[in-house]
Amino acid sequence: MIQLKWTLSQLQKYRNTDFTIDETIRVDEIKQDDPTIREVSPIHIYGRGDVDSRKVTFHLTIEGHLILPCSRTLVDVKLPINVETTETFLLQGSVDETEEEAYQVKADVVDVMPIIREILLLEVPLQVFCEDENSDESAPQSGKDWVVVHEEGQSKKIDSRLAGLAKFFDKNNSSSES
Repeated sequence: MIQLKWTLSQLQKYRNTDFTIDETIRVDEIKQDDPTIREVSPIHIYGRGDVDSRKVTFHLTIEGHLILPCSRTLVDVKLPINVETTETFLLQGSVDETEEEAYQVKADVVDVMPIIREILLLEVPLQVFCEDENSDESAPQSGKDWVVVHEEGQSKKIDSRLAGLAKFFDKNNSSSES
């Protein structure tokens, strides 16, 4: 399993040189954090890292997709993920006031995976809808003892349980008219 984790000594090899990242990872564990996520595609992460004596900054693009249930029909909806992010890790003992959000390196290890998981979880919308309601995967239109009723055509129909009552009124109208 590929991990986006490096020790400080590994990162120092890339100091002031090109440090490119191009990995495809699995993050199936986010399904435990958010039970609405039905499936997670392999996530492609690419970009670069800038390493200097005080900090490590990653400029990453995260691509893939999540499968979520449609809020209306519960069918699977493919939600594409394409996020660009910049994440900074401050090396021990350094303080940088210019960075709005920076992470402190703990135990001499820079681990980007928790941040990737957090970004993916933040991409999950409150509601997602399938685009084509008339597709083969849309919600069923009937089931045991039920059927979806559409308003058009329903105004003229008489409920079979009330058909006898309708005849009663027809008899009253014909007798009162004569």
